[in-house]
Amino acid sequence: MRAVSRWEPFHGAATLQEQVNRLFSDVFERNTPESSLSTWAPAVDIYEGEHELVVKADLPDIDPKELDIRVENNVLTIRGERKFEKKVNEENYLRVERTYGAFSRSFSLANTVSPENIRADYQNGVLTLSIPKREEAKPKQIKVNVGTPAVAAAAAK
Repeated sequence: MRAVSRWEPFHGAATLQEQVNRLFSDVFERNTPESSLSTWAPAVDIYEGEHELVVKADLPDIDPKELDIRVENNVLTIRGERKFEKKVNEENYLRVERTYGAFSRSFSLANTVSPENIRADYQNGVLTLSIPKREEAKPKQIKVNVGTPAVAAAAAK
């Protein structure tokens, strides 16, 4: 028998928090086929190269003709929709995990890019936007002439 036990005032608080979180997730997160038909946002990677900014978006099963890509007030917006295929009877689906519906993603562009010359390519379900930088924003290398002091003094005379 232990004569002294350690008092821990927050013992069990974590389990209480987990129970509350589980309660709310059960109530508000319905895992029905209709929940998969809600809005979604495709994953996007953006990186900067020496001469351009590149945006890559995962857009499988989307007709590239139905993509709407715009630049307004230095904001790049990509819109589209992935439609649920009605070729298969809904009763035959065992699981629906992919998200369907309309999407819109917007990104602020720096003033250093040239939105007039954007190239868009769609291959293997990936949209790639190449946004060239303006000439004045591209890095410039300045060559430094190195000379000996004697040569510089002779050139000055």
